[in-house]
Amino acid sequence: MEKIVEQGLLYDFYGELLTDHQRAVYEDVVLRDYSLSEIAKEQGISRQGVHDLIRRCDRLLQGYEEKLGLVARFYGTKKRVEEIHRLSGEFSRTSDPALIREIERLSNEILEL
Repeated sequence: MEKIVEQGLLYDFYGELLTDHQRAVYEDVVLRDYSLSEIAKEQGISRQGVHDLIRRCDRLLQGYEEKLGLVARFYGTKKRVEEIHRLSGEFSRTSDPALIREIERLSNEILEL
């Protein structure tokens, strides 16, 4: 997985577990794509301090994932829903059309969340 996508997902699931300061700096880097220099100036710390904080947050978020596995569970659920969606399309020619339409509707709702 691309690093920025992974950071974003980990933040989405576990960001609330960071302190306010960690969250603010991490959001600036990962979500807003600010440079370390911009953040350092805004926060009144060194570029190295920002860099260290981001690495520490990455380790924290990854540790939460290793313990809780919410991102992995999310991807597993998404994969299963995609399979339900695929199967409902295949079976729509041979099964109860109303039931298949309902399965497709529900799977689409879940995929759009």
